[in-house]
Amino acid sequence: MRPVRVGASGASVPVVGARRGLAVLCVTVTTSYGVLFYAFPVLVTAITADTGWPSGQVTALFSAAQVTAGLTGVLVGRLLQAHGPRPVMTAASVVAVPALAGIALAPSTGLFALAWIVAGTAMSGLYYPPAFAALTRWYGGARVRALTALTLVAGLASTVFAPVTAALEQAWGWRGAYLALTGVVAVVVVPLHAFALPRDWAGIDTDESPGGPGPTTGAVVRSRAFWTLATALTAGALTVHAGVVNLVPLLESRGFDTTTAAWALGLGGLGQVAGRLVYPHLERRTSPVPRTALVLGACATASLLLALVPGPWGLVVAVAVLAGTARGVLTLLQATAVADRWGTAVYASVSGVMHVPLMLASALAPWIGVALAGSLGGYPAAFGAMSALAATGAVAALFSRPGSARARESYRS
Repeated sequence: MRPVRVGASGASVPVVGARRGLAVLCVTVTTSYGVLFYAFPVLVTAITADTGWPSGQVTALFSAAQVTAGLTGVLVGRLLQAHGPRPVMTAASVVAVPALAGIALAPSTGLFALAWIVAGTAMSGLYYPPAFAALTRWYGGARVRALTALTLVAGLASTVFAPVTAALEQAWGWRGAYLALTGVVAVVVVPLHAFALPRDWAGIDTDESPGGPGPTTGAVVRSRAFWTLATALTAGALTVHAGVVNLVPLLESRGFDTTTAAWALGLGGLGQVAGRLVYPHLERRTSPVPRTALVLGACATASLLLALVPGPWGLVVAVAVLAGTARGVLTLLQATAVADRWGTAVYASVSGVMHVPLMLASALAPWIGVALAGSLGGYPAAFGAMSALAATGAVAALFSRPGSARARESYRS
């Protein structure tokens, strides 16, 4: 079935190139995450061993790139809203090439840090947020299937690139590995963005918010509904990212060996895939506000069970899979929450603002989890605290309903 858009008159208007755009983004987003994110955990030990730079400092610079990506996401959202994904994502992929080469060749921590900051700027135009904005505009009411397809494919980024990166490091060292991955971005991502993404953007009809004309970007980001939604989703993001990073230490503290704990983490990834498959069915059967509260409640429940269940092994794995499922559903909830409430007309710019706290939460989650474990007396207590945070987000989500149609109309005045 060809993707269509329902215009103001109710007629179905084909969105030319939407399927091609989805296929391109499946390749480029997967590659971008694999090179810019998942390669680092594989190479960090080799980096510190070769350079003598402190591992904490090297990891902090990587996290600084994630923070940069979050902060520059507002500008990227505005540019994408005005010009579309083709020029914006092409520019981001072009910037990524010298940034990755700089990471590979940096002789000092200062230049290494500068390269990661530039890479963070590129990330803001290559990760999920701009891809979500593009698919939401191209597919309109059929966006959930497209978003699901993208997240299912891009979810394989670590599966593909972690072993590839390890093989490259074994053959050529960490610097050679990053240079080879730089070549992948230059040969694959840059040309696909430059020549294969659909050109049309401004001329695409957009569906407005439910119940009336869509608001402006400024009106949305000034509204209480926006900030309660941002608070709720940030609480969920912080909970699930802290959980996935600290699951192995939690299980090790309960007597499981590292390999066994790693298996629990890996099997939880299967739950993440299941969650993304479940979301379209959930989306059809629930409205936006209850759906948001339900998903965040599931995140809170999974975190609480991880805090309370010490074993046996089979039960721990079942809880880990549940946590992965909640994490997978949350990814698609983040992708659809803005359009569900305010339509697609201002999605790119609004989601650019929305993803700032979400990216910051992702970057800071590992340290927050460790800090909570240290201050509360262990990882079980830390997971309990994160559960309470997600539960607070679920409550906040109940207040994320936009105003009435009349109030939305007044946004334009």
